[in-house]
Amino acid sequence: MSAAPVPRFPRPSVRTVLAAALATLTAVTATACSTSSPNSSSKTADTASTGDGSGKVIQVVAAENFWGSIATQLGGSHAHVSSIITNPDTDPHDYEPTSADARTVAGAQYAIVNGVGYDAWADKLLAANAAGGRAELKVGDLVGVRPGGNPHRWYAPGDVHKVIEKISADYKKADPADAAYFDQRRTAFETKDLASYDKLISDINSKYRGTPIGASESIVTPLAEGLGLKMLTPGSFLDAMSEGTDPTAKDKAAIDEQIKNKQIKIYVYNRQNSTPDVQAQVKAAKDAGIPVATVTETLAPADATFQQWQTTQLQGIEQALAKATGR
Repeated sequence: MSAAPVPRFPRPSVRTVLAAALATLTAVTATACSTSSPNSSSKTADTASTGDGSGKVIQVVAAENFWGSIATQLGGSHAHVSSIITNPDTDPHDYEPTSADARTVAGAQYAIVNGVGYDAWADKLLAANAAGGRAELKVGDLVGVRPGGNPHRWYAPGDVHKVIEKISADYKKADPADAAYFDQRRTAFETKDLASYDKLISDINSKYRGTPIGASESIVTPLAEGLGLKMLTPGSFLDAMSEGTDPTAKDKAAIDEQIKNKQIKIYVYNRQNSTPDVQAQVKAAKDAGIPVATVTETLAPADATFQQWQTTQLQGIEQALAKATGR
């Protein structure tokens, strides 16, 4: 079911909520159990054999459910993954942590955060409970994106595979006795579960490379690059929409001109961040006969796997491109 468009506003301060959440950490011991989220278990069956493994279960926390879904599928029965951001209507940029989130972080042996300023609240939660022996993965650091860069790395296909490799390696380091099991999980995930995802990316890149597109915000940029599409929307507009600030009149006029003159073949927008400016652009594109495709910031529906979510969106983009180009 599609979530209703949710306007994104300038980032509010989370200091008060963080203070309350972090205060609970003083009552949490090093052996605290992680709190399960609705997306803490995968819809993919655990088909790999556990053999004579250790029976160990790694307690994992992921700041966002798109990374949590991948971690769940790679970990199988030897990892219990709790994702903090699970509601499709929640904006991860300005999420306000709860006391339950603090307890989840306190009990985690492995933490996955996006980084690049996307989930600074998660960094603060981790810093407030610097548990000895806890491994941490910051995706931005892994893929070499510095502060100020585009944080939406789950939309960069190459980065997704780097994260898969790293999570699998970290699982094996945390639980060497089950290394063969984690290798099986990774192989099955990359060759079977992600097969449709990887094929769609390859097909779109091969068939529509260089096709000019427009978009509502910078979340689309890494995906466009991965698909070989040419982004015409001004980068300053894309960044403003992602950061919740007002775009300039110059940028809006440029986009209006691109739509009016059909300089873009399709328009892609984040329906979880549909501001009045974006809604106006979507309407203008449709009125001009330009196909429109949608993406979302987090898993939609919330119980979908990463590959189900991404494949559905890629199919929508592929259909829009086919309609626009006749190919």
